Amino acid sequence: MGRLFGTDGVRGIANIELTPELAFNLGRAAAKVLSKFHKKPLFVIGKDTRISGDMLEAAVIAGLCSCGADVIKAGIVPTPAVAYLTRHFKADSGVVVSASHNPMEYNGIKFFDSRGYKLPDELEDEIEGIINGADFKENLPSGKEVGSVMEEDGISLYVNYVTSLFEANCFKGFKIALDCANGAAFKAAPLVFEKLGAEVSVINNEPDGCNINVKCGSTHPEALSEFIKGKGLGIGFTFDGDADRLIAVDENGEVVDGDHIMAIWGVYLKEKGKLLKDTVVATIMSNMGLEVALKKMGIKMVRTKVGDRYVMEEILKNGYNFGGEQSGHIIFLDHNTTGDGIITAVNLLAVLKEKKAKLSELKNIMQVFPQVLINVKVRSKDGFETNTEIKKEIERAEKELGENGRIVVRPSGTEPLIRVMVEGERKDTIEDIAKRVAEIIQKALS
Repeated sequence: MGRLFGTDGVRGIANIELTPELAFNLGRAAAKVLSKFHKKPLFVIGKDTRISGDMLEAAVIAGLCSCGADVIKAGIVPTPAVAYLTRHFKADSGVVVSASHNPMEYNGIKFFDSRGYKLPDELEDEIEGIINGADFKENLPSGKEVGSVMEEDGISLYVNYVTSLFEANCFKGFKIALDCANGAAFKAAPLVFEKLGAEVSVINNEPDGCNINVKCGSTHPEALSEFIKGKGLGIGFTFDGDADRLIAVDENGEVVDGDHIMAIWGVYLKEKGKLLKDTVVATIMSNMGLEVALKKMGIKMVRTKVGDRYVMEEILKNGYNFGGEQSGHIIFLDHNTTGDGIITAVNLLAVLKEKKAKLSELKNIMQVFPQVLINVKVRSKDGFETNTEIKKEIERAEKELGENGRIVVRPSGTEPLIRVMVEGERKDTIEDIAKRVAEIIQKALS
């Protein structure tokens, strides 16, 4: 059996893989691990708009309360809102019921520590160890020691926090578009920009429990791109299901990904003298063009494993304050303790305002190296790293690319996929290499 926790909590098809029983046990185990020093610990829980969210939230809460923890229900809020609310309420932990960008039939459960940071592997392993080996019936509270549940308006508290970071009505005169992915941003994102004075047009903000991420949001930016074209809107922002990532769209409908956003903001912070150690933290998936653009401006780029939690770990370990992922998880440590799509959007618009520039102009700070990504669906990811045929094909690709390109092959942390990413100077060459490697993986693992 593989590790229960992936790169972003526990995920699976709701009620089949991620069952209420598992959610209940995760709640109990988390209460034991994350509240060792408090007799009456406090947890904050939020969720996205999936139909399975109510079921799994109830199960997690039952597990927490059965171990004596009190719970604050924040409602449907972005993942970064839970990170903020955990700090706001001085809670022991935050819990998010969401599967982020995954299809609606999936759901997930992830935890923040008392400071609003995602848990390190060691704590997740401790929670998993309790689930796999402990008797939950030992030392359970009863009577008045059982936990209770309270409700708070999580959206208002989070919106007030985000808008407090900026001047009132600072975006008056800006016409913007938002794609809320029928997810957790559907109320919070429009409220933030309206409070800051922008004229807001919104699409995909009518969740029905089943339409989250369906042909919309950051995984389908073409929806916002089509909406923007010809409407005279200055910029668009599209979020994923739990609003911890952001992809922008310029006034021409062209997509601007996380790498471009990191280039724009990394240089902006350097110009302001606010980029700690003149370093941007990115992952192995970020385009070589980002590294080249930052280097030209005297900025170092450090790469980590895929996952914004690993970007954050690197930031904290070495005293940096900015980084993110190509997929749109951008971490502004001065503002929040996790990737925050709404704060990223507001910060990006603030740069446009200060520089009196269009996004189509600012994005030219970085020139993209051609890149190909193939997701290979496999029966099982087990054995991927030890398969000799796959290893040989990757080594062959590396030699062919030399210093003018790179290949990254890795298993998805949340889906039965092996991701093959190749980038280099010539599009035809990298396409051939990516297809060749993908075919070998398909034969070996399917």
